[in-house]
Amino acid sequence: MQLESHFTTLKTMRQNIEPMSEAIIDPDIRVAQTLPSEFYTDEKYFSKQMEELTRSLQFAGHRSEFTSDMTPISHLESILGQPTLRTMNESEAFLLSNVCTHRGMILCQESRDGKSIQCPYHGRTFHRDGRLKHMPGFADVRNFPAQSDDLPRLKLSEWFGFEFASVSDAVDIEAMMQPVTQRMDWWLENLHLKHDPSRDREWNIDANWILYVDNYLEGFHIPFVHPELNNALASDGYSTECFDNAVLQIGLANDADDVYFEIPEGSIDAGKRVAAYYWWLYPNLMMNIYPWGVSMNIIIPTSVNTTTVLFRSYVQKPELLDKGAGSLLDKVELQDQFVVEGCMRGLQSKLYQRGRYSPTHEKGVHQFHMNLTKEKRFERES
Repeated sequence: MQLESHFTTLKTMRQNIEPMSEAIIDPDIRVAQTLPSEFYTDEKYFSKQMEELTRSLQFAGHRSEFTSDMTPISHLESILGQPTLRTMNESEAFLLSNVCTHRGMILCQESRDGKSIQCPYHGRTFHRDGRLKHMPGFADVRNFPAQSDDLPRLKLSEWFGFEFASVSDAVDIEAMMQPVTQRMDWWLENLHLKHDPSRDREWNIDANWILYVDNYLEGFHIPFVHPELNNALASDGYSTECFDNAVLQIGLANDADDVYFEIPEGSIDAGKRVAAYYWWLYPNLMMNIYPWGVSMNIIIPTSVNTTTVLFRSYVQKPELLDKGAGSLLDKVELQDQFVVEGCMRGLQSKLYQRGRYSPTHEKGVHQFHMNLTKEKRFERES
């Protein structure tokens, strides 16, 4: 009877959901309830979330990892639903559709060099900027070639060597990265990163992508889940700052750790023993900045209950790789996966609907949930 009563209570709660015109997440974190469980478990919300991701800036890579004339970027295909090909034409980089405009064949299956892009199916050939170059057997075709025979281009933006893709020209890389640029101008001035493929990782997780982001956006769990990382950080040295489309978490080194940034006078963080800057950029990118360099975490939703996470490492000071907070990436990741997958199981329970936020520790999660639900397309159905 007790269980039946609980189900009745949950049913009543769902029937009394606020109207669609009300905010799903209250802006006041002290009274707000967390994201409803169906946002993590319901296919219709997942489809809407994927639409949102296709309209956002997505990390393509760092210029140091593009060593070939033509490089397909498979993770962008998973996020944007569009096979893409990054090319270099003289000194200019392009991001093109990796689909032949003749019959839809994938043009490049792997990175390679060459003066042109040739379809392996019927030999249609393109310049590396996407313009049609040659097509056998089309001498008698009228009004050929047309602009539609060229490869479509996606917007490719660069920020200090990092490249970002977008299907929309309206997305502004400078606006997106402005909090990082302003906070870390002293670091960016002397940036010389190099991709280290030996440190690349790919993880497949049985959990919704939002849960992975939720977990990243709070240090609340660190003492309970990450004992080694907790020992590397100062006990009171974890802070969170929220921006419109970004969240910054700062981890301070403990007194015994000598691996931290040398921050110049005049910076807002001058005098602090900063061991790591953890930046989250809406909606699905983490930029973890350590004294040794940068670890990018690319979050790829693969289904409503599965996620792929890519780690990409860009190194500036290799002698610091095995020291400090930035030396524990693999261990911390596996610990995070354990709790994220456990939460996914719990969110599918009929006995759970939604929780509350800690105003002290979960400001970042609250910010993410407000961003995720502020558009009308994410409103709950009545």
